[in-house]
Amino acid sequence: MSLTAGIVGLPNVGKSTLFNAITKAGAEMANYPFATIDPNVGMVEVPDKRLQRIDELIPAKKIVHTTFEFTDIAGIVKGASQGEGLGNKFLENIRQVDAIVHVVRAFADDNITHVNGKIDPVDDIETINLELSIADLDSVNKRYARVEKVARTKDKSAQSELAVLQKIKPVLEAGGAVRDIEFNEAEKKIVHDLFLLTSKPVLYVANIAEEDMAHPENSPYYQQVQDYAKQAHAEVIAISAKTEEEIAELDDSDRQDFLEAEGVEESGLDRLIRASYHLLGLATFFTAGGPETRAWTFHQGMKAPQVAGIIHSDFERGFIRAETISFADLDKYGSVQAVREAGRLRLEGKEYQVQDGDIIEFRFNV
Repeated sequence: MSLTAGIVGLPNVGKSTLFNAITKAGAEMANYPFATIDPNVGMVEVPDKRLQRIDELIPAKKIVHTTFEFTDIAGIVKGASQGEGLGNKFLENIRQVDAIVHVVRAFADDNITHVNGKIDPVDDIETINLELSIADLDSVNKRYARVEKVARTKDKSAQSELAVLQKIKPVLEAGGAVRDIEFNEAEKKIVHDLFLLTSKPVLYVANIAEEDMAHPENSPYYQQVQDYAKQAHAEVIAISAKTEEEIAELDDSDRQDFLEAEGVEESGLDRLIRASYHLLGLATFFTAGGPETRAWTFHQGMKAPQVAGIIHSDFERGFIRAETISFADLDKYGSVQAVREAGRLRLEGKEYQVQDGDIIEFRFNV
């Protein structure tokens, strides 16, 4: 399931450092704007402790995590929507991703240049959001003129699209985001096909100093990002990108020791990966035992035959039923047999909506 979150932000806020930590891909870094021009793409494993527990109770030869894709997009500057910096190229790269991870500088360091000459997280956020709104407004205005002509011929499809554009246009003119507008299901399909930048879900990442890792709420910069995200009905995560990059180089034992010394339970990267994963409405089901215990990604709301098709098209085509237990039940009862004896093993049909944490054996006949 190929979905990607694009990492965006002003130059020198720590985007590429964060990307390196996430993917260990070694994206170019430099203390000047535009060190990254072409987007870097990296796959990461989605951390999920449930896999180890399932393998303890249903042993397999190997464990396979599900994966998620991140794209590191070069820094955007004020005026990007009019082509400033390498604006048009960057905006097009953002258009290709499914969600936005917006990195904001929330630390002071005289050795690292800020493109605007001062540390102001909210101003940084609004600079990028405004550029995205302006770019979207330009797209909507161009589309509006064409659709309006067709709508006059009583074309129902054009009339429906025009109604959506009329809903979007004033919001963008006010510097707002399409994601904040409520649409019905038919309108959502039209919005999706417009590929607007501000329609994408967003996660704010406050890049904090290492000394703030244990208690980010003590950082006034983080508090500013947190307040902004709350007003925007968005999630925010605090991460020390430089520290996370160092942690990523350690082995599992040393990594845990480092985190304990810093006073945190898990790495910021694990939280970021999971938050980005769920931002796109993704969830995980499992297959267990035998050759491998494996995590699989699916869209929340998908029905059992569709989910079976993620494994193989034959599973969907010849779907009979899904023999299902929840991870919670397996963890509680300790074995598949005990789950069965407790009456918690379920035989689900074609209309069943798969739930996060389901452990499934599909029955099919082709």
